Amino acid sequence: MSLLHPITSPNETKLWNSIVKESEALGFQQIGVANTQLKEHIDRYKDWLNRGLNADLEYMSAHGSKRWVPEELVEGTLRVISVRMDYLPEHVGKAEAQLSNPEAAYISRYTLGRDYHKLIRKRLKHLITFIRQESENTLNFRAFVDSAPVLERAIAQKSGLGWFGKNTMIINRNAGSWFFLGEIYTDLALPVSQEYTEEHCGSCTACLDICPTKAFTGPYSLDTAKCISYLTIENKAGIPEHLRKQLGNRIFGCDDCQLVCPWNKFAKLSSEDDFSPRHNLDNATLIELFNWTEEEFLSRTEGSAIRRAGYIGWLRNIAVALGNSPTSAPVIDALKSKSNHSSILVKEHVAWALKQHSQPVAN
Repeated sequence: MSLLHPITSPNETKLWNSIVKESEALGFQQIGVANTQLKEHIDRYKDWLNRGLNADLEYMSAHGSKRWVPEELVEGTLRVISVRMDYLPEHVGKAEAQLSNPEAAYISRYTLGRDYHKLIRKRLKHLITFIRQESENTLNFRAFVDSAPVLERAIAQKSGLGWFGKNTMIINRNAGSWFFLGEIYTDLALPVSQEYTEEHCGSCTACLDICPTKAFTGPYSLDTAKCISYLTIENKAGIPEHLRKQLGNRIFGCDDCQLVCPWNKFAKLSSEDDFSPRHNLDNATLIELFNWTEEEFLSRTEGSAIRRAGYIGWLRNIAVALGNSPTSAPVIDALKSKSNHSSILVKEHVAWALKQHSQPVAN
């Protein structure tokens, strides 16, 4: 856990130690506290927006200064409690094997199990209840897990949880980057953590070099419109044709920049059952998932972040991956089975995929 400064009384020490212990009991691997002054992170974020690197994600700029001034988002905020929770469900080697098999469906490791938003938010609410009881006050607390305009990575860095990697992820010397973040805004004046001021990427550019779509404009700068995670999840339109080959067999998200990060040799496997793979998603083939009906998709992704792509987005993504897979009769048959799909988006991507296998497309 992060070292705190300054602790001004034995009562503060006792309160903080009890908070740390409870956070561990709730499954968080680390906890820290930041003040509300985000300084250089504000300029970095504004520059990123001004360069138009947020693609069509208008919500990234919709809330103005509320995103970087916590007390504007939640009135009276003095501190932000930041937590992290490991989520890697399996050894990296298994992920690499799935990614290297062009007939397999690669799904980002963070979404193989239950949607982390619900799990972490519930744990944070438990932690809030505990802090209220321990501090014997009725001060304000509000929990966030990707649910509001919050610069969560900037807050995590200020809270001592890690440094900004060149791939824009927060990296921890003892845990790599395979973890989720969550925040609690509060007007309880807890002592702040020692900020993570050093970065330990050095001259390494493995994450930038490996990116299939060359989405990084440089260290610490990501062009969202080229990012496979954006293209396969947030993007509701067609996948740009010039990027389709680079998607390979990635049908929901991308982990390449984490898979090659040297610091992830220190990543710990998650002990959370809810993060364990469901419905064989860590071993599934492209054809198997492409053949899911909408009812099967909705049933098997219940409580999963995969729902964010929607069934049409799911088929769109897998069609591209099938276009990138080795030519075979089963692949062609699977694609042809949806060549007249009611969705124009699906039809277009299926038509493209069939062309990759030199197959005529039905009018």
